[in-house]
Amino acid sequence: MARAIWTGALTFGLVNVPVGLYSATEDKTVHFNQFERGTSSRIRYRRINEDTGEEVDYDDIVKGEDIGDGRYVIVTPEELEEIEPGRSRVIDISDFVDVSEIDPIYYQKTYYLAPQNEEAQRAYALLLQAMERAGRVGVATFVMRSKQYLAAIRPQGEVLTLETMFFADEVRDPVEEIEQLPVAHSFKARDLDMAVSLIDSMTTEWEPTNYRDTYRDRVNELIEAKRRGEEIVTEGEPEAASNVLDLMEALRESVANAAGHRPGNAEDAGKLSTRRARRGSGDDTSARGPEEDLGDMSKKELYDLAQELDVSGRSKMTRDELADAVHAARAAGRKAS
Repeated sequence: MARAIWTGALTFGLVNVPVGLYSATEDKTVHFNQFERGTSSRIRYRRINEDTGEEVDYDDIVKGEDIGDGRYVIVTPEELEEIEPGRSRVIDISDFVDVSEIDPIYYQKTYYLAPQNEEAQRAYALLLQAMERAGRVGVATFVMRSKQYLAAIRPQGEVLTLETMFFADEVRDPVEEIEQLPVAHSFKARDLDMAVSLIDSMTTEWEPTNYRDTYRDRVNELIEAKRRGEEIVTEGEPEAASNVLDLMEALRESVANAAGHRPGNAEDAGKLSTRRARRGSGDDTSARGPEEDLGDMSKKELYDLAQELDVSGRSKMTRDELADAVHAARAAGRKAS
């Protein structure tokens, strides 16, 4: 059972609800350590003074804000502590708004809010049911880990969720950020109807389990294959379409192809092709023609082949050495013929 990462009180008006904050999501990205190629030596990073080349102890590091022209304003940890927002244990709802009024661009990360104890259950249930009936989202501020957050609190089934949000000055203006801004265009009614038809044909019920991180799946397949001593057989990228379609032609073909549309991205996920890994750089079984994949053969099978090819020293060879020797003997036989 997960532990609350923050505890305090949720307040609206004079109502005070003791709550705990729990992470609602988790990052499942595969994280790697770094090694020097060809070795089992980890790569480590150190805090180095760029002028002296010497390592600096963490306690001797302060922060600096770049103000241009190579100048910095230095701020110490003690100075930052003096102006911290404090250790407030209150999520203070100051307003309620319609959920449709909040642009999703403001949302950061989602947490669950749960009653902290039995005494909080009734007040929690009252707020949950009232927000469901009103159809409103609570807007609040609170402090967590010495940082102040803006948050949206909304009912989701049997619990309240809290979504941390960006402040207004943290959301970039597209006019200032985008070099090639979109411009208005006019279309014939039939062209717009066709685009709407494509959208309709691809419309489905929202089911989050229809979507997977297919790249993460393939990374995990790669790791498992290498753990088993296998290697990945690459098939190359599919050829790009050579004919360039105009917008309306592409739209017509898309509408035709969408007839059998299936929701989700399952079609994007393909199993990796693997084979048993072999030594050396010249062990690509794809270049051997119709003969067996030696990487998938047992040591006994390889030994029998080596015996047929009269490979010397075969009785002392490992399985991989037998595979290399059989491959070399066959290649030599093809050259001789």
